[in-house]
Order: sequence, then structure tokens, then C-alpha cells
Amino acid sequence: MFSTIRRSILTLALLAAVTAASQASAETLINGAGASFPYPLYSKWFSEYAKIDPSVKFNYQSIGSGGGIKQITAGTVDFGASDKFLTDAELKAAPGKLIHIPTVMGAVVVTYNIPGVAKGLKLKSEDVADIFLGKITKWNDKRISDDNPGVALPNEPIIVVHRSDGSGTSAIFTDYLSNVSPEWKDKVGMGASVKWPVGLGGKGNEGVAGQVKNTKNAIGYVELAYAFENKLPFAFLQNKSGSFVEPSIKSTSAAAAGAVKSMPHDYRISLVNQPGKDAYPIVGFTWLLVYEQQKDAVKGKKLVDFLKWELHKGQKLAAPLLYAPLPENVVHMVEKTITTIK
Repeated sequence: MFSTIRRSILTLALLAAVTAASQASAETLINGAGASFPYPLYSKWFSEYAKIDPSVKFNYQSIGSGGGIKQITAGTVDFGASDKFLTDAELKAAPGKLIHIPTVMGAVVVTYNIPGVAKGLKLKSEDVADIFLGKITKWNDKRISDDNPGVALPNEPIIVVHRSDGSGTSAIFTDYLSNVSPEWKDKVGMGASVKWPVGLGGKGNEGVAGQVKNTKNAIGYVELAYAFENKLPFAFLQNKSGSFVEPSIKSTSAAAAGAVKSMPHDYRISLVNQPGKDAYPIVGFTWLLVYEQQKDAVKGKKLVDFLKWELHKGQKLAAPLLYAPLPENVVHMVEKTITTIK
């Protein structure tokens, strides 16, 4: 009797082990790498999607847009992620047709650590450029203090912090600086990696946020979610219409409103320094980079299923994490683009 029960228990245990092993072997691992800008949202998406389809697991490395572009071009990951759209030359260098899939929009904020100065320091665009050019060197410079009456700005050196890695956040920020400052455009230019005139380097949005948080009188630039996560204040920037605007989901969407009406079919578009009194001036799309022709049919199918999910249900998770959902006309365009991935 007991030996029969023991045999039954052993049989059930063996069946459970075999089932678990077969489930583990059936799990599809999809590897991605790139932008730190959308990392808080992508982490949430991947964990939520695991509840929808437990057979797929996403492994995403937040290494910066430059690294994501390199890895997808080399074919060492299943998808890349970038806040900088690829140039024609970069697309040509890829071994297959790479598609840009816009996922959400985000704001790059100018964050700072000035003891006693709360959120809402007002900065003109040309003054931001001059700070990062090393031309405005003290917090109590007349150009800053004139825009902030009643704010006790210290007679202390401004410590500039910028990205040390190839970065889509830097691409958006330097695109903005090139738009508002002819001197910046001529001397430094725009790109994921530039020769910074002054400052300390930090790796990833995480690294810049950490440097600013731990350095008195520092200034840097990060995606909005990182400022909130690190309890860092951020500046209200003067936009193209002359208004000082707080970075938010509403002002991010306002920046995109006009631009996306004529959205290019490949989604390669800049959203910085857009017109409109409510438009925040440093806004960008972030994209997933996916090959139209997938090497692995099973992974390709799983990836397409995920893209369809994030385009609809996933968008609802964007706002709580301070990203702006895609405009409706862009969603319709992306739906068609996703169907071309095979």
C-alpha cells in the first residue's frame, strides 16, 4: 500500500519536473539594448507583459542609445532602442532594413542642485546654451538673476554635468541647443556624442542624475522621470513663443501637436523648440529599432505581439511614469508599420 503511494508520489514529482523543464525550454528570450531615457517605462512594460504571455522573457540592457544602435547593427540583440533617429548612413550600415518604431514621447529636463532653490528656476534657452558652453559660470550671473527675482542665487561656480556615453538624451538636448544657439551649432553641434566644452561626465540618465544629486551647485539634463525618481528640481525653460514652461506630459504633448500632423513615414522627426505657448522646448520620441525581416520566426512573432500590446494597452502605463503617450494619428501609422515585420 505504502509502496504504491510512494510510487505515485514519485511519478507525480517526475511529471512535474518534466513539465517544468519543458516549459523552461519553451520560454522565448528576447534580448534588447539601448536608451536609458525610456528605461523606467520599458521595465514596467516587460514585467506587465510577462503576465500576458509567460512564455516570453525580455532582457533589456540600459546602455545608452549609442550602444543600442551598435548592437542592433551588429545583430547581437533582437531589438535596439534609441532616442536618436538613425542617419541615412547608419541605416545603410545595417545588414537589413531597420524600422523605427516610436513608442512614447518624453521631456528632457534641465535639473540642478542649488541649496535652497526649489523647482521652477527660470532659464532662457540662450542662457542654457551659454551655461553648457562655459560662458555663464556663476549661479548669480545677472542673466539668470534677472529672470528669477526674489530667488537667492549663490555666488558659486556652476558645475556642469553631461553624458559620458553615446546618448539619445544628449542627441535631443544638443539638437535643442543647436536650435537656440548659433554659437553652439557652430562650435559643438548635435549628436549622441559631442565634444563638451565644459563639465563632468555621467553614464546614462542614472549617472547624470546621481552626479547632480551628489554635487552642490551642479546642473545637468535627464529624462523627466529620472528627476522625479531622484527628487531633483528642474527648470522652467523659455520656449520659442517666449513663455517659461514647466516640463510635463501636457507640455510634452503640446510640443508634438503640430509636428506630428505631417509625420514622415519613417518616423524620423525632431520635436525640439516647437512653436506654441504651451510647448515645452526639449521633447523627443524614443524608438525601438527592429529589422523588417526577422532571423528567428518564433522571436519575430513574439516581438510583433509585444509591439501590438505596447501600442495600445502599454500606452496607458506611460503617463503614470511621466511619458507622453503617442498621438492617435501616429498610433494608426505604427499599426500598419508593425504588420510589415516578418
